[in-house]
Amino acid sequence: MTPRLQTHESPTTSKTVAWLVVLPALFLPIVVSAASSSLDALLEPIRQASKLPALAAAVVKGGETVAIGAVGFRKEGAPDRVTVDDKWHIGSCTKSMTAALAAMLVEDGQLRWGTTLAGMFPRLTLQMKAEWRLVTLEQLLSHHGGAPHDLNEDDLWGRLWQRAGKPPREQRAYLTRELLTQQKPATTPGTKYVYSNAGYALIGHAIENTLDCPWEDALAKRLFGPLDMISAGFGTPASVGEIDQPWGHKVDEDGALKPVEPGLHADNPAAIGPGGTVHCSIGDLAKYAAWQLGGARGESRLLKPQAFQKLHTPFASDSEYAGGWVATQRPWGGGTVLTHAGSNTMFFAVMWIAPEKDFAVVVCTNLGGDGARQGVDDVAAMLIREYL
Repeated sequence: MTPRLQTHESPTTSKTVAWLVVLPALFLPIVVSAASSSLDALLEPIRQASKLPALAAAVVKGGETVAIGAVGFRKEGAPDRVTVDDKWHIGSCTKSMTAALAAMLVEDGQLRWGTTLAGMFPRLTLQMKAEWRLVTLEQLLSHHGGAPHDLNEDDLWGRLWQRAGKPPREQRAYLTRELLTQQKPATTPGTKYVYSNAGYALIGHAIENTLDCPWEDALAKRLFGPLDMISAGFGTPASVGEIDQPWGHKVDEDGALKPVEPGLHADNPAAIGPGGTVHCSIGDLAKYAAWQLGGARGESRLLKPQAFQKLHTPFASDSEYAGGWVATQRPWGGGTVLTHAGSNTMFFAVMWIAPEKDFAVVVCTNLGGDGARQGVDDVAAMLIREYL
């Protein structure tokens, strides 16, 4: 039976954190001291109440990680506890990384925001369905390029699974060819927001073709290395047969936590990697959030301020989606905040960035589903309340 995992975590803003909009005046600011740098005591009650195997979070203020913590267990039923150095699958939070990498190529003059699919994949132009040819990089980044929400048509998703053991770049080449030459866009390009991992897979393949190296290698060299994200990698965090990192979990029919053994089928195929297969420690995710926070505040590191502004501003009037981020309004954030959630159905992560407050929070757990969503939302709300 073909595994049916996907990384379709809708980046809609969460109910729990949205609740903070209603009563912002109740949350008084507190001073964060060195003595309060560990979040473990705050995280553990929420972990237990939400029935999560493990939970990790970090708070960023002024570009620095001022509080961090990790509680719980790598695998349900095993004694191995998580640490702040453990790695978490961040799902669709990967999208803003792919968008940032695309922006680097735009600054280098190797791509343009208006580069079309015909321009990205000239060897496919004659075979490409005409409706795809004028779709732009900007439209794909904002989920307005007509790329489908899933890849179930003609069982393309199943065929990608059959190729999951092949080199990642080869998988994405197959996805690109099959999607652009065999299927028409799901909607008229440029007219409607449709959240799509496939759209980001196309961007990732365009990047690796431009640089002539796999998207994974390009991201590691251009982003992870300069940001000192030494824990960052791809796919399931734990080694096969080991409990050396958190395992992903699902909830079975009886409501019990079911660990998912690491391996090829413990994550989505690398074909959609640019849309959601990165893993990293909570500390490195905080470093990444701090970099994006600085960029939103006009700091120039790896990208110019204009590029950050482009990535942080919705490209179309019918949605809040920008370049790998949802840009929405929150009184507690002093105006516009950036957010995104991610899940491969076995992990769950969320990021919130408030540029006007010079503040960010990141939260991860090794469980998928609604319970995990609620748990990380509760943590984010609590940390915003306590630290902002």
